[in-house]
Amino acid sequence: MISKIIIYPYHLYLMAAMYIFAGVMHFIKPKAYLRIMPKYLKNHKALVAISGLAEIALGIALCFPATKNWAIYGIMAMLLVFLLVHFYMLSGEKASAGVPKWILVLRIPLQFGLMFWAYSYLIY
Repeated sequence: MISKIIIYPYHLYLMAAMYIFAGVMHFIKPKAYLRIMPKYLKNHKALVAISGLAEIALGIALCFPATKNWAIYGIMAMLLVFLLVHFYMLSGEKASAGVPKWILVLRIPLQFGLMFWAYSYLIY
């Protein structure tokens, strides 16, 4: 039995590459991610590694018909969880890691924009 090859729009592959790149960066520059972890969470190193692996796995899973929709829901859930970090970074100067407050504020609606972008691929 021959299965049909599905070619998705280039921007879905762009999204996949973005998440894979972001995930790889968790291992190349872990200190950047450790610095922004909320103090109330435990095992920061493990959480940074797990979130990096999740981004890589979800980015790869976006590229295959059998896992694309699962990856989309996973990305939306992951972005929702990442809001913890974004709100934590707004809690003070040290937590902001030197990022200007206006950028931190803009990241909140950006997260929802990224969720919508992922959601929009459920129709393909």
